[in-house]
Amino acid sequence: MNKFKSSAELKALAKEHMLGKYGVTIGATLVMSLIIGFVSMFSTIFLDTTTIIGLVLNFLISFVISVLTGLFTSGETYFFLKIACGKQVTFSDIFYGFKLFPNKAVLIQLYITSWLYIAMLPMTIFSYLVQKNPTNAVLMLFYSLALILYLVVAVIISVVYSQAFYLLHDFPNYSVKELLVMSRKIMKGSMGRYFYLTVSFIPLTLLGILSCGIVLFWIIPYMNATYAEFFLDLMKKKQ
Repeated sequence: MNKFKSSAELKALAKEHMLGKYGVTIGATLVMSLIIGFVSMFSTIFLDTTTIIGLVLNFLISFVISVLTGLFTSGETYFFLKIACGKQVTFSDIFYGFKLFPNKAVLIQLYITSWLYIAMLPMTIFSYLVQKNPTNAVLMLFYSLALILYLVVAVIISVVYSQAFYLLHDFPNYSVKELLVMSRKIMKGSMGRYFYLTVSFIPLTLLGILSCGIVLFWIIPYMNATYAEFFLDLMKKKQ
């Protein structure tokens, strides 16, 4: 039985397929970041999160924006799948999520985001209470526990459903439920590998942050290209 490729092998393949394409991938990543960042900032910049109303509105608006980013995630997935398959990509490919079953992309993101925001709710509440009572040790303890809960849920959900958008482009006629279920099934036995692959990018990510975010526009495409290689390798073995 063939073994899965190691993280090093997946990264090597990503680098190989990315040769000559860094310009368009960096440009696409920059544009998506600017669009999402601008919309998020503009939508919440006038909200006073020190008040309950402002906090609730910020939470709801952020939720809606996060759901709609599924359109860009779908396009980004298509973009890097083409690279992993050795095909040429164009800048317009990042908007492909608006063309291929955009309703499914939004629903997939809605499901994932709902879990994340449900887990985030206790943390948000205790964060607000801590701001009002910064010296209260009990509130700080509950906030810390809520933060840990959110991180655990976020990691599990992100890993389990990490393949949903790739599957959408491989099986576009499947329903959203089928795509989510399929993502859970194919990730059985591979969650540790995916988590390790993600953790292995932490040093590069820290380097990108220390560069004021400039190097991140090279690191993020490299990571996405590697994740696409992971999906192709995963599907090849699962067949």
